[in-house]
Amino acid sequence: MATTISIPSLNTIHEAAKQFVAVMDDRTVFAFNGSMGAGKTTFIKAVCEVLGVRDVINSPSFAIVNEYRSDTTAELIYHFDFYRINNVQEAQNIGAEDYFDSGALCFIEWPEKVEALLPGDTVWVEIEEQADGSRLLKM
Repeated sequence: MATTISIPSLNTIHEAAKQFVAVMDDRTVFAFNGSMGAGKTTFIKAVCEVLGVRDVINSPSFAIVNEYRSDTTAELIYHFDFYRINNVQEAQNIGAEDYFDSGALCFIEWPEKVEALLPGDTVWVEIEEQADGSRLLKM
């Protein structure tokens, strides 16, 4: 699965999220890499909205994981932010592997901190800010 999606501006983020959803196939674990401020949380929020989540969607920076449910499909979606964990043991203590193996969608920010726990079929997604302020997403 080699796909590149351009996100020219925030005005087009939902169109980019629709493109992302169209190529997700049956994969469930998505690891989002990108520098601080690259737009990981903003893009995941748009993907969740495209998937039918109507709840308030925000960064799980302090909670580590937020749980959402699609209002259209009833599908569970987990959004992780491992920025604040110090080691893999902390992720194991919250049951991260159980989430990853649950079959529910898992969107992970700062996945390099828990790489040892990620399933082999994890889809790695790189978000890069371009000089003009646009974003380029590669999966």
